[in-house]
Amino acid sequence: MTRENHITTKAPKAPDYLAWHVTQKGDKSYWNKVGAAWEHKDGKGYTLQLETCPINGRIVLRLPFEDAPELQGRA
Repeated sequence: MTRENHITTKAPKAPDYLAWHVTQKGDKSYWNKVGAAWEHKDGKGYTLQLETCPINGRIVLRLPFEDAPELQGRA
């Protein structure tokens, strides 16, 4: 009996949310993408993966959208 190794390549699942670091300077907000979040299979939580960890400002999770324009100046 022979066994074949099957390599299955799944495309990575797109994130459910993108993580943005938002800082406020005067009346302007500056948004920089810092990571993403994926919903758990059981629907009871999320995994947040940060590429960088900001020490000030806030982190906002937003639905991803294609061809995202720079979000500078948005609240």
